[in-house]
Amino acid sequence: MTEQQIIKAISKVDGLCGMTVNEQLYVCGLMDEFDKAIIVDKNKAKKILELLGVDKPSIEKIVTE
Repeated sequence: MTEQQIIKAISKVDGLCGMTVNEQLYVCGLMDEFDKAIIVDKNKAKKILELLGVDKPSIEKIVTE
């Protein structure tokens, strides 16, 4: 999935700010993409979280756990 496809998936969903990161990933249809990225391409996983609006310290914590 390209960055543009990820942005498109995120932009289709309203009200993301009231959700947990897992909820955001799920409703945007990005859960599987993120799960793969966290194993194979941590930079892509970080980018997905960044595009969701997750703050930098939280991104680092999520990706390094």
